Amino acid sequence: MGEVFVHRNIANIAPNNDFNFITVINYALTHLEVKHVIVCGHYHCGGINAAMEHKDLGFLNPWLRNIRDIYRLHSEELDAIQNVVQRNNRLVEINVVEQCVNIAKTVDFQKAYKTREVYLHGWVFDLKTGKLIDMKIDTDLIMNKIERIYRMD
Repeated sequence: MGEVFVHRNIANIAPNNDFNFITVINYALTHLEVKHVIVCGHYHCGGINAAMEHKDLGFLNPWLRNIRDIYRLHSEELDAIQNVVQRNNRLVEINVVEQCVNIAKTVDFQKAYKTREVYLHGWVFDLKTGKLIDMKIDTDLIMNKIERIYRMD
């Protein structure tokens, strides 16, 4: 109790094909039985900013494609934001929410959700002000939305 188990990567991505991430989620939920899973992004994220540049970043290209896919899904909202910094910061917020959804899609989260109390939290840290912004993730709502398509029995 009172301990933190942390997994970090570029742009806080929780992809279904990253075995490091899947292993961490499995260990945290199945063996440590964590109750609160937190995705914490931060404004002015270098990974988000890099994904929005039109540059060949070599080995990073497939990783950052996850961010570009999220941009594509939310392009109408994001394209309406003229200021690049504000647009990228909004993408940070959206990414946090989408990664919470990705975690909910995992078998380990679904099993934990069915058998005990477990919650998703999405936060964004503002490096300039020191404030932590709660994205107000509703775990039950996410689980209800994804259940029909992503449910694993």
